[in-house]
Order: sequence, then C-alpha cells, then structure tokens
Amino acid sequence: MKGTGLKKNLVSLDLADKKNLIETEPDPDPSANASTSANPHAGRSLSIKRQCELIGLNRSAYYYKPIKQLNEADYKIMNRIDEIYTEHPYYGARRMAYVLKSEGIDIGRKKVGRYYQIMGIEAIYPKMNLSKRNQAHKIYPYLLRDLDVDHPNQVYSADITYIRLKHGFVYLVAIIDWYSRYILSWRVSISLECSFCVDALNEAILLYGKPEIFNTDQGVQFTSTDFIKVLVASNIQISMDGKGRALDNVFIERFWRSLKQEKIYRIDLETVKESKEEIGKYMDFYNKRRPHQSLDYSTPEKVHFATTSILQLQNHKEEAIC
Repeated sequence: MKGTGLKKNLVSLDLADKKNLIETEPDPDPSANASTSANPHAGRSLSIKRQCELIGLNRSAYYYKPIKQLNEADYKIMNRIDEIYTEHPYYGARRMAYVLKSEGIDIGRKKVGRYYQIMGIEAIYPKMNLSKRNQAHKIYPYLLRDLDVDHPNQVYSADITYIRLKHGFVYLVAIIDWYSRYILSWRVSISLECSFCVDALNEAILLYGKPEIFNTDQGVQFTSTDFIKVLVASNIQISMDGKGRALDNVFIERFWRSLKQEKIYRIDLETVKESKEEIGKYMDFYNKRRPHQSLDYSTPEKVHFATTSILQLQNHKEEAIC
C-alpha cells in the first residue's frame, strides 16, 4: 500500500476502492529476487493484515469472494431451508429434500447438502462421532456433561447462524452466558473467515471478563489457531461439542430460534448495514426486556448482573477476611 494512498479521504472510499489500495505484490527490486523467491512477502513493507487495519477495512471483507451462480431462486430455497432448519435442526439433507419436495420444490439431497455447506449449517442428532478429526486443528473434549452451571461467567458458548437478506445473506456469531442467557457479544460477517468470531470473543472477555469454560462446536472458525490462542492466553478451559450431537449447545440454538421467529422472519432486510441495525435492536430487547420462563420470567440482564454483583461482593468479603 503506497504512502500516497494513506493521504486519501478513506471515509469516502467504497469497498472496491479500499481493496484496490492493498498492495499484494512485493515491490520490484532486482536485488531482492533471491530472497523474494523464498519468501513472497519479503519485498512488501506491510502485511495485508496491517494494511487493512490502517485503512479501516475488515480482513474478511478483503478476502471475501462472492459465491458464484447464486440467484434469486437459490436465495428463496435457502431462506425456506433456514425456516425449516430453525424448527427442526436435526433434519439432514435427505429429510430436508423430502420436505422441500412436498412443498413443490424440485430438489435432491446433494443440492440440499450444497446449500447446507454455503449456509454453514449441519444437522444435529444423537449419533456416534464417526468423522475423522481435522489433524491441522486440535479438537477438545466436551466438558459440560453433568456440569452444574450455577453462576454467570462460569460457561460461555458461541455459535454461528445464517441470516437471510432480501437479495443475499450474512453470517452472525453470538456469545452467550449459559447461566443468565445474556448475549455478551456478537458480530455480522459476509464470509465465514474466523476473524469476526475472534473479534466477538475478544469483546466478550474485555467487557465481561473471562469464563471458566468456553464451549463451541467443532467448526473451523472455533478450532482455528487465532481463536484458540485467545482462550489459551486467558487460561480458559476449552470445551467442544461432539460432532453432530444434539443439545450440546442448546441455549444458543434456542436463542437462534427466538431471534429468527421473533425478528428476522417478520421483516425484509435489504443490506448488511440494515441487518446489523435490526439485530442490534433485538439483542437489546432480548437482554433487557424479554422475560424468560427458564429465568422465572426475569430478563438475562437482571439475572446476569444481579448474580455477578452478589458474587463480587462475596469474593470481596472473602478477600477481606483473608
């Protein structure tokens, strides 16, 4: 990225212009041929990550490549899959294809599987884990079985879901406190690159402190080095759902259902910006004003901060006695 580019009014630039500012090739220097052949980044003064930071461009937006050959018919089918899956997350591609066919949509299991992959979803149901682990990423054991979760900041959990737009879609990650059901942080992204999950994780820890245990599924975003190193650096125990296991991450699954049925399916979202605004409004409502039967009709905010305050007071008393 040349120095002259930094002098531009970056605020006025659109996404395409900002991406064009990123320097991906090393500066031509005949004397550096030997070193650049061994290291293609040797002639570049700034990494792509640093260049993105300087011009205010999210790395996921820089690397994002639109999925080809998706049209309005694809979006319509994907939106219907999302509605059915939200009600029945245990539907695999075969059963989903059968349901869609019964509604007059001519589709096969393989095409449904392709949509599942694009949408970042997987059927959940009790089964043996017969899948081979990704040897590049360590998989951690599930730590929540039979665990008594009795206070905030004991267990955080994260998951990603598909959010439909009128002419496309985005991905949403959210982090929830298992005890209070409080949504601690969230991010919207146009791609499934891990950076938006890492951003949400850092924000949750910064604003609310670190949990004892952090639980996710085995998705590549959550097993990535960037995500795991944040947890390890904070001495947080890492828990991962068994692949395809039902109820391992039940509270975030229930939240997705509430968000979609109470908000997303009732409106037409036109843009990514609008999706962030409307999701933000629902998060505020969910945390502060929506009563939960499982919380004796209190709100997540009241339960989270009332209990947190009591715990802090107890810890302060214990420290004073010591």
